[in-house]
Amino acid sequence: MAYVITSLCAGTRDGACLQVCPKDCIHDAGAQFVIDPEECIDCGACAVACPVGAIFDEADLPAEHRAAPDLNRAFFR
Repeated sequence: MAYVITSLCAGTRDGACLQVCPKDCIHDAGAQFVIDPEECIDCGACAVACPVGAIFDEADLPAEHRAAPDLNRAFFR
């Protein structure tokens, strides 16, 4: 997975990321949006568009959000 949406999205759910994703790989998981790890092309457009800074490259995830990749993947199982 290239990019991951963290719990910082919850409560805001602005949707700007949905509008800029060229692969439509961002989905509504209820409390927050999630990125389909099989569809993401690592373009980073979603991270730039996110008004709350909830989207990170998986390699750059802050320690407090290390569970985010598993939560994003679980939605698509």
